[in-house]
Amino acid sequence: MSGVQDGGPPLPRGRGDLSAGVLAHLRGTGTLPAVRSAAGADPYGDDLQLALYICYELHYRGFAGVDPASEWDPALLEVRGALERRFESALRADVPGTAGLAEVLEDLLVEPVRGTGLSHVLQERGDLGALRSYAVQRSLYHLKEADPHAWVLPRLSGRAKAGMAAVEYDEFGAGRPEQVHARLFADLMADLGLETAYGHYLDDGHPEMLALVNLMSLFGLHRRLRGALVGHFAAVEITSSPASRRLAEAMKRAGAGPAAAFFYTEHVEADAVHEQVVRHEVVRGLLDDEPHLEPDVVFGIQATGFLEDRLGDRMLADWRD
Repeated sequence: MSGVQDGGPPLPRGRGDLSAGVLAHLRGTGTLPAVRSAAGADPYGDDLQLALYICYELHYRGFAGVDPASEWDPALLEVRGALERRFESALRADVPGTAGLAEVLEDLLVEPVRGTGLSHVLQERGDLGALRSYAVQRSLYHLKEADPHAWVLPRLSGRAKAGMAAVEYDEFGAGRPEQVHARLFADLMADLGLETAYGHYLDDGHPEMLALVNLMSLFGLHRRLRGALVGHFAAVEITSSPASRRLAEAMKRAGAGPAAAFFYTEHVEADAVHEQVVRHEVVRGLLDDEPHLEPDVVFGIQATGFLEDRLGDRMLADWRD
């Protein structure tokens, strides 16, 4: 260990034995949980998802007061591997994975006549309170929006790499720091009267939201899951434009402010273009080079939809209560 301390966000509060053990280890006040303890944990629950999120965050910006050398701590990586295996095995059991890629992509492109998801509800009747609670959850993703996807670039070649890099270039502001999408989301949060600091709302993150962010890190940090990461990226980009249009309308109707509306209006046009690039260059380019990865691409798409549905159900239930 180097002894140098990172200056990222503060460590969160623990939510159970797994996350408390990981936190104690990082603080130097206790021992890691036993590797075997991950096997019996709820794969989508608060404790496992927070413990896994903390492990992954060491590969991004780290935490205040935590030695950056912890990123490659062998004992911590062993625990992280057990958490990952529990999470991935649950996803593979719960996601059908039987449809072909063409069918799955076609399903993504179909907009329901009467949608019932989060963006539909917010468009129709979301008030500022609902929009703020939505932004708090999404901040765990949008304040690092393009970062997890960048892990896949060294694992691609040819058309897939070029297409992925082109979309990522837009996500990172096309050379303009004020247009980086994570910065635009911070501006949205400011318009809503929320704290804009990276990681500020980790303690408020639902396990369903943590799982979505962890999914991207799981796929991005493992080369064997490069096809699943491409599938996840396709699911995000293909569904983003119509959802962003609804959310832009929700922000305008609720009087959330110009920056709040702009974040989503920017995504309406940009992601309509990205959708074409991802389908025809990234996905098709990858499978032209490595056709055996098609089941992984399907898994990535379906796992993303599965976890998004869980988050939507959780937030809609909270609003009803």
